[in-house]
Amino acid sequence: MKLAPLALIAALASPAAAFDISSMSEAEREAFRAEVRAYLLENPEVLSEAIEVLQQRQAEEAASQDLNLVKANEKDLFEDGHSYIGGNPDGDITVVEFIDYRCGYCRKAHAEVGQLIKSDGDIRYIVKEFPILGDQSVIAARFAIATLQVAGSEAYEKVNAGFYEDFRGDVSVETLTAFADGLGIDAEPILAHMDAPEVTKVIEENHLLAQRMQISGTPTFVMGGQMLRGYAPLDTLQAIVAEERG
Repeated sequence: MKLAPLALIAALASPAAAFDISSMSEAEREAFRAEVRAYLLENPEVLSEAIEVLQQRQAEEAASQDLNLVKANEKDLFEDGHSYIGGNPDGDITVVEFIDYRCGYCRKAHAEVGQLIKSDGDIRYIVKEFPILGDQSVIAARFAIATLQVAGSEAYEKVNAGFYEDFRGDVSVETLTAFADGLGIDAEPILAHMDAPEVTKVIEENHLLAQRMQISGTPTFVMGGQMLRGYAPLDTLQAIVAEERG
């Protein structure tokens, strides 16, 4: 059995019932495999086209799955009652960011996110403290959460930005005290609150939420109904916002 290229394509495109390779003899199978191999070697662009189609389908499936995850966790994402809310609290698009202060890509994304919020003016921005890079990440997250709970949003904004823009070195009581002093914030009540159950609860709930959302890295963004896993430049963030607005 020998199929010419056009016949081969027609056979491959036909319903399975019309072309059943399992009904072939071993010799026919070998001839068929040789014909397929020869065709692909002569037309390697077919492989690129097939891979492109596969990748597109996988991307569409992942986006659909992410949309379902966002819908299933809307309340915990957008209205948990304990996360920092910045930007425009009444904005028409909510951007949620899962962060770790020891993450280099979070540090890189910080400026991009700031520009997005400032230039747009209609974005509600929520931060999820999601320390995953070791003990110092946890300490930094505890300090930021304690700042929000003890000193309020304005102090939190200073700490959040400061961790990215100014803080260097190990995270310790001494460095956090100096850090807070430099920001004009009283460190003592914040340090005293860092190990409070209320702080621990926030971190635990954020980790459980991330687990449900299948989030394992930072930064991860939820922008309206879409998820963006990893760093992206400003123009990409703006494009997603525009797409969400329709």
